[in-house]
Amino acid sequence: MSIPHDPPPTSWEPEDLDGHTIEELSAYLDSGRSPADPSIDSSPGCQLALASLQRLRRLAGSLLETQATSEPEPEESWVAGIVRNISREARAGRTIPIAHPDAAADLGITEGSVRGLIRAAGDTIDGLIIGRCRLEGDVTTPGTPITVTVDATVGWGASIPETTARLRAAIADSLARHTDLDVAAIDITVTDVHTERAEDER
Repeated sequence: MSIPHDPPPTSWEPEDLDGHTIEELSAYLDSGRSPADPSIDSSPGCQLALASLQRLRRLAGSLLETQATSEPEPEESWVAGIVRNISREARAGRTIPIAHPDAAADLGITEGSVRGLIRAAGDTIDGLIIGRCRLEGDVTTPGTPITVTVDATVGWGASIPETTARLRAAIADSLARHTDLDVAAIDITVTDVHTERAEDER
């Protein structure tokens, strides 16, 4: 099985990345973001995509190597699915209002940024990789209950109930800290279990 380093260009839409392509963002990561490109560094969509690509590269490298040597060629790897979801989530999406004592203030956070918070919460749990995440409900109306739905893969040997409980708590804490969302439920589905080779087998 080939180990994808760059996602397919058809998974990304330049209008969501302020005119840039995923090839450009991947090359920017490879260069260590040098020389700095202000048009990328100032783009919220690009920053969401870069952060997600960095997470995927960091978390998935050894896992992909294990799959490549121990599993048959799949029709589509789970990593391709994750990349496709990252591309969708680079979009700003709906604006979620944030309350402020000053009635004249108009504050908000984008739906894409909230999905970034959810992915960052997943990064705090070893061996867990978040795939798709969605905000279901009217996030634009303060006080409306919403449901967060997340697909994730976990490491072999980890307790799925314990891992999902930790993820649910991490997501709830992050959204409570950074948003005014009324989170009625956080639904987590474990879609895959991945394995890592022992150090002496690498």
